[in-house]
Amino acid sequence: MTKASKITYTAIFAAIATVLMYFEFPLPLMPPFLKVDLSGAVVLIGAFIFGIGPAITMVLIKDLIHLTQTQTGGSGELADFLMLSTLIIIAVLVYHAHKSRKMAVVGCLLGTVAMAGMAMLTNYFLIIPFYAAVGMPIETILAVCAEVNPSINGMAAYLLVGVLPFNLIKGSILTLITMVAYKKLSVFIKSKQMTVHAAQKAG
Repeated sequence: MTKASKITYTAIFAAIATVLMYFEFPLPLMPPFLKVDLSGAVVLIGAFIFGIGPAITMVLIKDLIHLTQTQTGGSGELADFLMLSTLIIIAVLVYHAHKSRKMAVVGCLLGTVAMAGMAMLTNYFLIIPFYAAVGMPIETILAVCAEVNPSINGMAAYLLVGVLPFNLIKGSILTLITMVAYKKLSVFIKSKQMTVHAAQKAG
């Protein structure tokens, strides 16, 4: 694949991920302000096709665009960048160790666990402090969470019962979508590249 083609596809995948980032949905019994969006599946597919660098670029582009309408002072976008970058790097490195569908799944699952750990860190050090700084006491945040899940009765419970399982489920959803779509997209893109290359040779 030429450098120009890779840049073009990176931009296309980033645009799709940016749009999908605005379509969010909550999970039952999870903190209501934690929501799943499927943009991560797009960049994860891009990571397997194009590599780590282009995929992280996709994440950066979509988060910078989303930053223009942020409601978290940039903390949410920074957290998203760190979490998805963690998922991408681990998933692709594991997959490249032995390229097979099984290792791709293993890589995504290990990346999901690492992403969930990163989510706990970003919530504790970035997102919760941001809300506290703008006048929303931590007690109020925890009270809102306890309304949907009474087990969330403190910061430790918020991280272990809320943030951790939420991101494990989110990562599993992204993994499932990636495994279903990756092969078909990869074959489609490669076939397009072969067509273009053949046309160039014929010309």
